[in-house]
Amino acid sequence: MTPFSIETARLRLRPYTHEEAGRVAAGARRESHWSPGFPRPDDQDVARLHLATPPGQPLFGPLQIVLLSNDLVIGGIGFFGPPDEAGAVGLGYGVAPEVEGCGYATEALRALLHRGFAEGSVRRVLADTAHDNVASQRVLEKAGLRRISSDENLHYYAVEG
Repeated sequence: MTPFSIETARLRLRPYTHEEAGRVAAGARRESHWSPGFPRPDDQDVARLHLATPPGQPLFGPLQIVLLSNDLVIGGIGFFGPPDEAGAVGLGYGVAPEVEGCGYATEALRALLHRGFAEGSVRRVLADTAHDNVASQRVLEKAGLRRISSDENLHYYAVEG
């Protein structure tokens, strides 16, 4: 059986192993497999949550974003657990600073959305971003999400499958 992953033209999205999540949570550098800016503090938080959660379906857990060209982990993406009874699920993502602006986050997000909607139980995907995070707003919009509301801290986005 082939392990779960999602591939695009330039990326592979793969689940954390328990060992990898432990290294990310600890911030233990593995120069040969991690981009210089990985893990970010958010990646470490996600890895800690992953370690504290019973195993589930790989599609609905955190995934590492890996460059196919050199096998470097450049960031993370994932749904925040399986969809609720209405088919809604939240998501988050981030890439290392040195690869921001290269289109990797958008490419990864489009692939995750495609796979999630194809899976069948995902009918609506939700995300939020800070008002000043214009780059993240652009990624969400390029991937097809639309702003549905805002409050004093965040803009909220959604897309229907």
